[in-house]
Amino acid sequence: MSANEDQEMELEALRSIYEGDESFRELSPVSFQYRIGENGDPKAFLIEISWTETYPQTPPILSMNAFFNNTISSAVKQSILAKLQEAVEANLGTAMTYTLFEYAKDNKEQFMENHNPVNSATSISNIISIETPSTAPSSKKKDKKEQLSKAQKRKLADKTDHKGELPRGWNWVDVVKHLSKTGSKDDE
Repeated sequence: MSANEDQEMELEALRSIYEGDESFRELSPVSFQYRIGENGDPKAFLIEISWTETYPQTPPILSMNAFFNNTISSAVKQSILAKLQEAVEANLGTAMTYTLFEYAKDNKEQFMENHNPVNSATSISNIISIETPSTAPSSKKKDKKEQLSKAQKRKLADKTDHKGELPRGWNWVDVVKHLSKTGSKDDE
């Protein structure tokens, strides 16, 4: 089997295994994140695995650079990545994304034994969460541009021509439907 066929099969398996799992995120068909630990757990961390073109014959790219991990010291991150790298070498040539996520979940306590959360980041997040519900001037909220998802952007692009303009008549009302709903005064 080619690397692409292996990747397609593994992608399908990952989607079915982690369906409904809030800890799993598919960033792209070759890049995945998994949160080890519950939300709010000070020892929770995020692992990102990206497949290379020749994966699983070559190792995937492992990363802990997500903002979620900003309270974890670089020494602890390096230690976790080194242990995961050992698991990568042991599983080279096989689909290993699920194996790596499960290995990290099983060894979370051992991975994070030297972790001391950085207090400044914690206090910043507390300040932010306290200020969020307060009544901020509504004018600032109106100025913020609405964020669209990829699907919404695609749908909008499909409706418009290449210049970003809607086609002529996109908002025209069907005259017959309109008259049947309003009832013409001439009929009386």
